[in-house]
Amino acid sequence: MAVKLEEQLLEILACPCPEHAPLRLGTAADPEADFLTCTACGRSFPVRDGIPVLLLVEAVEPPSAG
Repeated sequence: MAVKLEEQLLEILACPCPEHAPLRLGTAADPEADFLTCTACGRSFPVRDGIPVLLLVEAVEPPSAG
């Protein structure tokens, strides 16, 4: 199931990492995944019952390069 968030909400949400970068829908591997992914650090945050869980302890780390 794809995440459905209002465009205005998506525009104001930011990653809790120090860069506070914008988030994009889905993950790099699955654009339809129920996650929001940071455009800077690559962490993916789950969306549960339509609510983004923007906690670093809940984030899925990006795959290691190399």
